[in-house]
Amino acid sequence: SPPCAYENKGTVHARYTRYFGTTGDASPSLSHYALTHYKQWEKSIEEWQRPILQDSSLPSWYKSALFNELYFVADGGTVWTEIMEDVDISGGIRSEDGGLPAQPTVIKEYGRFAYLEGQEYRMYNTYDVHFYASFALIMLWPKLALSLQYDIAGSVIQQDLTERLHLMSGQYSPIKTKNVVPHDIGDPDDEPWVRVNAYLIHDTAHWKDLNLKFVLQVYRDFHLTQDRQYLQDMWPICQAVMESELKFDLDGDGLIENSGYADQTYDGWIVTGPSAYCGGMWVASLCVMCKMARLLDSEELYRHYKDLLDRGSAAFEKLLWNGKYYNYDSSGRDLSNSVMSDQCAGHWFLRASGLGDGEFQIQSALKSVFDLNVMSFAGGQMGAVNGMRPEGVPDRSSVQSDEVWIGVVYGLAATMIHEGMQEEGMRTAEGCYRTVWEKLGMAFQTPEAYCEKNIYRSLAYMRPLSIWAMQLALNTSQKDQTTTA
Repeated sequence: SPPCAYENKGTVHARYTRYFGTTGDASPSLSHYALTHYKQWEKSIEEWQRPILQDSSLPSWYKSALFNELYFVADGGTVWTEIMEDVDISGGIRSEDGGLPAQPTVIKEYGRFAYLEGQEYRMYNTYDVHFYASFALIMLWPKLALSLQYDIAGSVIQQDLTERLHLMSGQYSPIKTKNVVPHDIGDPDDEPWVRVNAYLIHDTAHWKDLNLKFVLQVYRDFHLTQDRQYLQDMWPICQAVMESELKFDLDGDGLIENSGYADQTYDGWIVTGPSAYCGGMWVASLCVMCKMARLLDSEELYRHYKDLLDRGSAAFEKLLWNGKYYNYDSSGRDLSNSVMSDQCAGHWFLRASGLGDGEFQIQSALKSVFDLNVMSFAGGQMGAVNGMRPEGVPDRSSVQSDEVWIGVVYGLAATMIHEGMQEEGMRTAEGCYRTVWEKLGMAFQTPEAYCEKNIYRSLAYMRPLSIWAMQLALNTSQKDQTTTA
């Protein structure tokens, strides 16, 4: 990709220029290198894939999905740039209790990385969606995953008070509020990293999931990389976003509430009061904050988060658990007790981070999701519908509740595998693969969503990279079995 000019930032060069220069002979030099090294690359790819391809316990469709869904890493409008000497990821902002270095080592060494939410949804590093897709990066290109996290952290502590109109509310509000995670790092037609939050539908400063997804990813990344410097750098940012999140606990019971509009990644599905999705991620985030506080010898902060965790988890169980699964929300509306396929997202990340035990409630909730959202939907052949009524018909209250989100399904399948439900997890994920890659003929353009009647939305999308969470779950379960043996 050619260099691109950024306002007041000089010229930004593509990553390959580090090795092949910035002059006119870079392209032939790069081509020559590829032609003289491709055999070694092919050999390395075969060595990487061989253990999975030769594993007879894994079905063929899964092997195809696992490797082929990676098309989006390269085909998702991806940019990989060198960081220039005058760029400060925090915009020059430093806080008294610890700030990010202007140019963290991982960014200096590995550059900046960005990929689109989708080829139709043109925003870079859309963070509520990257939460799912991030498993592919942290497992295969961990330095790029950490680089992306540093960029997000740098934008957290910045603000842009320019007012703009948000389409759903019809109201004006600032482009970027301080100490909250941005929705995205910009539009490819504008200036990514310089101007963030290209998303115009809602004011995402009031979304309930973005801050939590940052905290959960920080600990997951540390668990998989054991990069202590990364943990130390991210700790003040985690505290800042959790403090911002705490204002959503309006009644002081230790559990956040949703606002009565679509204030999370399901941006067309209204949620009111404490909810299974955001509430579960809040409880999980408090759990990892306690863990990080202990790792960093901050006993006072540990007690602070442990108090919130104890009260918040008690409120979560009291307000949302119905004996079989967690209700969609606690508003008492007619559809409050819908079964959400993504209700265990917070627990999923705990398990992926080596935390969380198998709990009766989680296993019961996953069984309810499998019985209703999977097996009672489309004959059990199309994955898990986002929302299902307990009587066995899809929740049609919104444009998103009766959709199947492929990336969510792969994450759900991973959660099932973590909880010892491998057969159910594989059956759940297989429905999506068969539907997208075989029935609908959308190979290498996996959409965000489809409905039972084969209506699809947003071809070539980031979220299905979450299939690598299934591989992490399989790896973890195999280790557990080896340890037990």
